[in-house]
Amino acid sequence: MSLQDLDVAGKRVFLRCDLNVPLKDGAITDDGRIRASLPTIKILLAAGASLVIAAHLGRPKGEVKPELSLAPAAKRLSELLATPVIFPGEVTGAKVTSAASALQPGEILLLENIRYSAAETSKDESERHIFAQELAALADVYVGDGFGAVHRKHASVYDLPQLLPHAAGTLVSAEVEVLKKLTIDPARPYGVVLGGAKVSDKIGVIATLLNKVDVMAIGGGMVFTFLAAQGREIGSSLVENDLIPTVKELIEKAESSGVRLILPTDIVVAPEFKVDAPATTVSADAIPADQMGLDIGPDSAAAFAAAIESCQTVFWNGPMGVFEFPNFAHGTKVVAEALTKVSGISVVGGGDSAAAVRALGFADSDFGYISTGGGASLEYLEGKELPGLRALDL
Repeated sequence: MSLQDLDVAGKRVFLRCDLNVPLKDGAITDDGRIRASLPTIKILLAAGASLVIAAHLGRPKGEVKPELSLAPAAKRLSELLATPVIFPGEVTGAKVTSAASALQPGEILLLENIRYSAAETSKDESERHIFAQELAALADVYVGDGFGAVHRKHASVYDLPQLLPHAAGTLVSAEVEVLKKLTIDPARPYGVVLGGAKVSDKIGVIATLLNKVDVMAIGGGMVFTFLAAQGREIGSSLVENDLIPTVKELIEKAESSGVRLILPTDIVVAPEFKVDAPATTVSADAIPADQMGLDIGPDSAAAFAAAIESCQTVFWNGPMGVFEFPNFAHGTKVVAEALTKVSGISVVGGGDSAAAVRALGFADSDFGYISTGGGASLEYLEGKELPGLRALDL
């Protein structure tokens, strides 16, 4: 059932959003995910619904952690909608039930961090089901719009929609349409740029995409496992030694598949991981033993950019370096700039990549699409079935 087909007039809608925003000292540093939730919220309110919104923040693992409260998200959501957002400060219980029952059309209730409840993320299906029933009692229908969590088999994502009439929100629908363009007959050349800290997080998607792309560029902390696999000296850089054999196989697979695998030729290094650490550019073959790589070098950034701009379809996930530190943000900025020049479709794959482009001064409209779900996007591209999409019949 589509969102347009769902009868919500005069009904309470349980809306699963993704409000998992980055915080610093209790303040939101990037409200992109909250803004991405607004279209569906406005559609439902205009149709005469009241809303019970659920979302998570971080990984409290079933414990109440004040630093992971959704209170800042409630405040920001209220500001963006210019309407009050009721925030009872609890996930379930008498206070929540009473507030939900009293909702009038056009009113919004935001539950506290859904992951404060251990049952939300439980691997025990019966435990999740009981919690889902408790949540289902708060509303009449369900709308799933938290794309960043659809790869999780969690109560509010997977079990709950099966208990109520349900539909996908506009954000989830848009995300799926974009990802289909990356997986079903993409315009070529098709390039993928992958970064971030750990290669272990992306082994599956790298292996899958090597069968589908024309160009793959690797940066970020994960690149040092690739360089180590080639027998290069990586100094004190981040490395996952146990994955070196697997990475060697991936390098060989790229070669045998005719995929152009681009690795950095120069690296920006520093003696320690600090914001004011002195930056030095060295050859990727000559990283000093007492230095760690914190960004791809300028020559590498230019090579990555040239490869990106030659493609018709580009997917990027993971920064090229420690973009939060000005001395080590250049590689990420150059890659982002190149994506804005792609004549076909450019997709920024959520998470740190989305935070990076905003932190570096780019507007969302500079890109073809900015995903709200890093992990969910990667698992979709890997070909995995995502529980939250299955529950929404997508």
